[in-house]
Amino acid sequence: MKHFVAGIMMCVAGVSMYAAAPEKLEVKSPGGTQQVEFYMSRSASGANVLCYQVYYKGEKVIGPSRAGLELDNRVWEMALGKRSLPQPDCWMDTMEADSVSYGSCDETWHPLYGERGTVRDRHNSGTLYLSRKDGSGYRMNIEVRAYDEGIAFRYFFPEHPQAIFHKVVGDLTEYTLPEGTKAWAEQWAQAPFEHVDVNALKQPVERALTLELPGGTWMALADADVDDWCLTKFLASQEKPNTLTSVMYSPVDAVTYFASPWKVIMVADKPGELLEHNDIIQNLNPPCEIADVSWIKPGKIMRETTLTTAGAMETIDFCAAHKIPYMLFDWQWYMPCTSFDGDATQVVSKLDLPKVIAYGKKKGVGVWLYVNQHALQKQMRELFPLLRKWGVVGVKSGFVQYASHRWSVWLHDMVRYAAENRLMINIHDEFRPSGFSRTYPNLLTQEGIHGNEEFPDATHNTILPFTRMINGAADYTICYYDKRLKTTHAHQLAASLVFYSPLQTLFWYDKPSFYGGEPEITWFEQLQTVFDDTKVLGGEPGKYVSIARRSGKTWFVGLLGNNEASSRQIDLSFLDEGQTYIAYVYADGGEETGTRTQVKCSEWLVDGKQALRFALKPRGGAAVRLVPVSDQDDRKVESYQGQLL
Repeated sequence: MKHFVAGIMMCVAGVSMYAAAPEKLEVKSPGGTQQVEFYMSRSASGANVLCYQVYYKGEKVIGPSRAGLELDNRVWEMALGKRSLPQPDCWMDTMEADSVSYGSCDETWHPLYGERGTVRDRHNSGTLYLSRKDGSGYRMNIEVRAYDEGIAFRYFFPEHPQAIFHKVVGDLTEYTLPEGTKAWAEQWAQAPFEHVDVNALKQPVERALTLELPGGTWMALADADVDDWCLTKFLASQEKPNTLTSVMYSPVDAVTYFASPWKVIMVADKPGELLEHNDIIQNLNPPCEIADVSWIKPGKIMRETTLTTAGAMETIDFCAAHKIPYMLFDWQWYMPCTSFDGDATQVVSKLDLPKVIAYGKKKGVGVWLYVNQHALQKQMRELFPLLRKWGVVGVKSGFVQYASHRWSVWLHDMVRYAAENRLMINIHDEFRPSGFSRTYPNLLTQEGIHGNEEFPDATHNTILPFTRMINGAADYTICYYDKRLKTTHAHQLAASLVFYSPLQTLFWYDKPSFYGGEPEITWFEQLQTVFDDTKVLGGEPGKYVSIARRSGKTWFVGLLGNNEASSRQIDLSFLDEGQTYIAYVYADGGEETGTRTQVKCSEWLVDGKQALRFALKPRGGAAVRLVPVSDQDDRKVESYQGQLL
């Protein structure tokens, strides 16, 4: 269980304490845009009820809502001799407010990799101290942070004087929203979306949950720092209209002191700002705990599909030629891979793994291996040191359990043990991130997305940046040459930039032989997976999205359209003033391109005063790489004059 030292709960720059029992804790963000209030109220039966409400730019966006946790400690109380303690209907019923404290923080830090090279952690904070006066010794603190990007709070339990174990059996936190609020919701992490009124959410739905408030404001409900908790989802209340409740997948067993995950409420004027502000989730996680991170190297990766030595050599050659630093052997390199009878220390006979790893090292291509839950559970302690000895650089874990408290702890401990063995990790299937990669950056990426492996349509892809991608990196798995694609190839190029992942999977179902010299593959060759800055240029779920990311002085831009044809433009005002750039443009073309992928490639001179105009085909998109022109560059490139691309 996570432990904390007094004084590290907040970056405190001056603390004020009020000894008298307060009615309310109020915290406003440094810029004044976000505000939250916590206070004690009374129910009709006379029980104490912890409540909160949230304001954005002075307008109430979450009305009076219940907060708190439900605990069932009766057995441990009796076992430890506390047999006469009163048992209220709800564990929180007799909690009283004792005092409050306030603080603030303003610091910057530099992630090993990310969507931005510098992250600012600037917030005001407050803590409401609660206790029960019934001789139980129970205390609980409400820790609150107000960022200009959103509100975060969690429940902290100080050390109990009799060390009574705590069994958390329910999350009482509710979210009372304005009437008419709609949700972009999905029932599991790899599900399609439904766009419905919040009262229609009759089954628990995933986080991040993006909400459209009737006044045009956007909200996202997320979480952070969840490595010692269970999965929590959202569900419409059966008793209160326009109210979401919290649904815990399993009980959580804990020994004080401990804290719940942070609950995050992001509010913004535009949906793109929710994605731009997702550093709040990283800020709510502890700093990196790996002393030497030199072996953690993000990059692109290609799957080898034949699981043969000859196929692997061919794939390594392709990766080396096209600037892809990693190759993956997915499932069935050991057999049976979905059974406890499998043995991941034994490689199938058609694959000479030592020879392949040695050849990869010679070519500068590292080898990753898929390992299923069965083998991880059965032999991880033996397997990870062996994989390191073999020269494997990373593990893709498949079909791992993750939702209950037990399996959440197990899964995050797997990432820690991988770090001990200098193995990078990619968690696949249902797991979604909540910022743990800040603490253990060897967890490069994870799936938790209805991605290209299942061939979603273009409209679905325009929803993902404003929903799932708020959580953090996603392994979307670009399937570039596959005939089952429901989008144009220009859309696929753009997706590799829009869907951020430090480990970007390319050519998921493809083989090197599928490559026909298509000129647009230079986009993949030049694409970076670590960025110094990211800007959401425009978009709305279900309609379109355009995102720009900078690596060094080069900008990469991805534009995704939905299933319908449309006219879109990319405003280049984010470029350095007075600087001319060469824009390498990859857009929807036709038969005149002369390639089966029909991607139209062109080059133009542009600057920040212009906007590139695109006539997107149905299910289309565009990708643009912008490179500053140097004085030594004597190439003759035509200036862009506003024509449709």
